[in-house]
Amino acid sequence: MSEIHLHRIDLNLLVTFEALMEESTLTAAADRLAVTPSAVSHALGRLRTQLNDPLLVRVGGRMQPSPYALELIEEVRPVLRGLRRMLAPRHPFDPATSDRVFRVMMPSFPAVVTAFLARIGTEAPGVTLEWVNVSAGVYDAVADGLIDIAHVGGDLRMPEGLEHQDMEPFTWVSFARADHPAATDWGRAAWVRWLHLQVKIDTNTLSPVDARQDDPTTTRRIGAKIGEFSAVGAVLSETDFLTTLPTVLMASQMKLHNLCALRPAVSPDRFRVRFVWSSRLHRDPGNLWLRTALMEVYDMVQAEATAQVAAQIVELSEPTGDGK
Repeated sequence: MSEIHLHRIDLNLLVTFEALMEESTLTAAADRLAVTPSAVSHALGRLRTQLNDPLLVRVGGRMQPSPYALELIEEVRPVLRGLRRMLAPRHPFDPATSDRVFRVMMPSFPAVVTAFLARIGTEAPGVTLEWVNVSAGVYDAVADGLIDIAHVGGDLRMPEGLEHQDMEPFTWVSFARADHPAATDWGRAAWVRWLHLQVKIDTNTLSPVDARQDDPTTTRRIGAKIGEFSAVGAVLSETDFLTTLPTVLMASQMKLHNLCALRPAVSPDRFRVRFVWSSRLHRDPGNLWLRTALMEVYDMVQAEATAQVAAQIVELSEPTGDGK
């Protein structure tokens, strides 16, 4: 027998061959495949030509297989079973029974982490969540499948192969301990006088608070930099530092650390916030569940935080003296 060229074989011919081997008549095979008997006969003719073997011959009203057909069907069945299994609709992700591990690259905003872990504990008790610090290689980590979803701030160009969802931009507010001297006479002079605490994460994105230093009256003096958002409240409560951060980060720390909210002397430019994930995982049921749940929690926490801070914020006043 001459060599068979696979690119010339129509997969449907093998499906028809399997049906004929199991049903033994053209009519029964046609009913099974929901086609006409003539279509089955035509397919058998094409397969006979391509394989150079009669395969099935009518004997007494039924189709009898040739020796080669008996050998061939033993090879064809597992191949077709594998293809059906591979191409079958994917099983839906069931968070209640899943033991999957998800990796989220996002700053540790205390209220978001707490609310999301509470939801995970209820909906997906077997799921493990790894919260990873944001790094300059966030896009590569997501594209390479090392991270399931990441929270990204700023307008850095997103490379191909990633999907994204824009979120509500941050609302920036200044914070200090409730009995801070600046809180009683809050204005630009106090903003300039008192040292500021900055959270420095491992990215190349500048804080929008520092991106408008053309006006010297609004320039802040950075007295300390830390690498973890969750420590900000504790530091402010024990020092005279000020800080300016998103409400979604700080609202939960206000009551815990007895902080006050102050209208910033600088009005930061709009700061884009996105969640990003790999295009390869866009239709993955587990990733879809993860990002839907995370973004819902994030939206809820941010809206509540913004409303809470807005109700307590101290407005800017005209500076007097040195801002004490």
